[in-house]
Amino acid sequence: METHTFFLYLLIILLTARIFAELAVRLQAPSVIGELLAGVMLGPSLFGWLEPAQAIKLMAEIGIILLLFEVGLETDLKRLARTGAKSVAVAIAGFVLPLVLGFSLSYWGFGLSVLVSLFVGGTLTATSIGITVRVLSDLKRQQAREGQIVLGAAVLDDVLGVVLLALLFEFSTGGGINFINAGKVLVFVAAFFLLAPLAAKLMSLVVKRADAVSSIPGLIPTTIVSLVLFFAWLAYVIGVPELLGGFAAGLALSRRFFLPFGAAVHSDPDFASRIEKQMQPIIQLFTPIFFVYVGLSLNLREIDWGSAFIWVFSLLLFVAALLGKLLGAFFIRESWPTRWMVGMAMMPRGEVGLIFAELGRVSGIFDNEIYAGVVMVIALTTLLPPFVMKWYFGRYGKSPSGERSG
Repeated sequence: METHTFFLYLLIILLTARIFAELAVRLQAPSVIGELLAGVMLGPSLFGWLEPAQAIKLMAEIGIILLLFEVGLETDLKRLARTGAKSVAVAIAGFVLPLVLGFSLSYWGFGLSVLVSLFVGGTLTATSIGITVRVLSDLKRQQAREGQIVLGAAVLDDVLGVVLLALLFEFSTGGGINFINAGKVLVFVAAFFLLAPLAAKLMSLVVKRADAVSSIPGLIPTTIVSLVLFFAWLAYVIGVPELLGGFAAGLALSRRFFLPFGAAVHSDPDFASRIEKQMQPIIQLFTPIFFVYVGLSLNLREIDWGSAFIWVFSLLLFVAALLGKLLGAFFIRESWPTRWMVGMAMMPRGEVGLIFAELGRVSGIFDNEIYAGVVMVIALTTLLPPFVMKWYFGRYGKSPSGERSG
């Protein structure tokens, strides 16, 4: 790609993503839906103005890594410890049930291969903690009992989802399912999560001291981005997805992380807040590129919309996605309204689901029809639950636990 063409592509992507994201938010939809639609409009599905070129793909890869860094940064493992067994039950059931339903539907219902079926099930396991937090915040239920259960469960969901992503990455690059290699990946993941916080602690102390004496602005974002990229490279070296490195870096740098580094950062919350504040503009610059790239990678014109497969597959997968999360909430002993609210709050897939889908596409696991069906299901499960939650809350006029709101 010519340099001037790349500049024009990037300009169009950034501006269009921002405009569509603003429109989506004004319509009370998640911004990620607007960014995804921007890619669909710009790409071969509609106008065909842009194509998923290699240069854009590389920037999208950076966006994925920074996105997982942000997910890790916002992960509060102490919250999971506080809500305890109920959050664990919701998370595990809400992880296993969609995986089993998605796999069973794909493998036995549509005759897809084991690996494709695992990827389809994997895309249904994640919960978008960002979207869930936003909706609970709008409803003023973050600190309520059901809010605490949901947020604790979403934390564990993210961790389990990233581990599953590492396993599926190994299966896709290793040419199939190999339990010996899967065991090695799990060992590597465990070692990575144990060692990453210690390495990040040492590096953060250096960054903090250097920032105190530096007379040039921008030291924190420069060094933190370097740290994230180093972790991504290290993850690749040990045989797991680069995405895992970004997630581990965010987890290690989180002021809410309870491992040794977290305790050190927690004692200096101002420094942790500065990390989050100064990293936000960089994250907000790169992550929309990834979501637009997902839309660009879709070619809806190549899909045979007259075929029953795409409609039946998408519809049944959508039902499985909703039921898997909803049923997970019925494993806890709470009032029925609370269970319904917890189940609905776990439904949004958002960015993490799209990362699964994109890995399936670039690995050659998904063909265009399956990829399109999966992305449509992720979009619907991202778009609809926030509206249903707000309707449900407004309909009863009080919190599911019986407390009056506000």
